[in-house]
Formats: sequence, structure tokens, C-alpha cells
Amino acid sequence: MTTQDRANGLRALLLAVAASATFGATPSHAREYCPDRPGINTPPCTMEPSKLSAEASFGDWTHDSSSDEVDDTVIVGDLALRYGLGESTELRLGWTAYGHMRSKDRISGDISRQSGTGDVTLGIKQNLLDPEGKSFSVALLPSVTLPTGGHAIGSGDWSASLSIPVNVPISDSIAFIAAPEIDAATDEDRKGRHLAYGSAAGLAISLGEAINLAIEAQVLRDDDPQGHTTETIGGIAAGFSLSENAQFDCASEFALNANAPDVRVYVGFARRF
Repeated sequence: MTTQDRANGLRALLLAVAASATFGATPSHAREYCPDRPGINTPPCTMEPSKLSAEASFGDWTHDSSSDEVDDTVIVGDLALRYGLGESTELRLGWTAYGHMRSKDRISGDISRQSGTGDVTLGIKQNLLDPEGKSFSVALLPSVTLPTGGHAIGSGDWSASLSIPVNVPISDSIAFIAAPEIDAATDEDRKGRHLAYGSAAGLAISLGEAINLAIEAQVLRDDDPQGHTTETIGGIAAGFSLSENAQFDCASEFALNANAPDVRVYVGFARRF
């Protein structure tokens, strides 16, 4: 074997090793992390295959007052798990670990308290266009809620929902987001279901690589047999990236009409595995 043959053989071996390293290696995460939290809307992006997103609230407080009573609800450990089944499909599970409700009667001054766990929600999100959710993106999100919780924050009967999350880029840093939905919502008397429908919409704003803002509103029509209502809320939310796999968030929602809860404030965390 000549010197030239040895050189050619070594070159071929190095090329083979380089090709093997290039095609055999896979990045730890091919997609940018896209948590559902925080905000009123649900993004259309899905988790990449075999990746898990765990998203939870540290604390969630809602205050609502009327002429008859004042209600305060505190929720801790509102957990959502999202697991990528395919390139554009994710399985979803939601559960609330603990909720406490305090009600004060304005006339008598009596105070009642209830505590307990929440219901379990199962869903599947199927993205139809761009599972990363960066360009024009649409997804279908059917879900069902099982009445596993207590009387304090549980619904008392099963319910179902279909949402259609949408993302429409406006510029490199701003996108229009929406999530119209139709629900078979649980009746107020905790027995049976009725029609509810509406949509959330707003703007998602990226402030560099570490901060994302959402300015949103939602209108929801609820045709409960005991009284039809339309709730309108507004909200602002912020997510702060701690790394490519972790996010801290906070948000506030407020009533835009008399039927909606006065104010809601919550903070939470999301982590990709």
C-alpha cells in the first residue's frame, strides 16, 4: 500500500466518523420550549415526541364580591402534564392538588369555609399546522373533566370541551393568539350539562429571549338552566425563562363586566424533561 493509498484510507475513515457523529447525534431539544402557562389563551404548539412538560401554580387567588356575599378561593398545586406522543400530538392531564374557598354573607356576617382537591382533566392536543407554534399555527384540543374532586372546587359531574388554539404572527416579536371553545359545562346544581361557548384572544409579545408577555381578553357565554350569563375578563401575563427548559410566570385577570370574578392573581413554574 502506497503512502497515497494510506492517506486516502485515513481520509475516508475520518469522513465516515464525522458523518456518523453528525447523523447519529440528536439535539437535547429540537424545539424551543412552549409552556401553556401563563395566560387565558392556550397556545397551539405541542411537545416534541417523548418530552414531558410539568406545569404548576405555586399559588392562585380569586376574589369575587356581590351584593349578597364575598368569595375568596385559593388554589395550590394546579398541575398540568403534557407529553409528546408524536411530531404534532400531545397527551394532557390536569389536576388540582388543593383548593380552599371562603364565603362571607354580607347580610348575616356568617362565614363558611370548604377545602378539598379538584377534578381530573384528560385531553389531547393535535396540531394541524406548525407544531412549534412559531408561524401560522392551528390545533384541536378536545378534553373531558372527570368529577374526582370534592365539593369545594370540584364540579360534581363530568364535562367536556373543544378548543381551537390559533397563532398568527404579526411581526418577529408580536403574534395574535386566540382560542375559541365550545363546552358541555356542568350545571350549577352539579347534575347534568349545558352549552357554554366563547373565545379568548390577545397579543403575545416577545421581549428578547427571556421575557414573554400576553395581553388578552375572554368572552364566555354560559347557558346554565338556572340563569344564562356572559362573562368578560381581561388579563396580562408574563413568563420569564430561567433556562431553555424552565420558566417562572405570573399573571393577573380582572372583570370587564359584573358577571365575572373581580380579580385573579397567580404565580407558577414550568419545566421540560
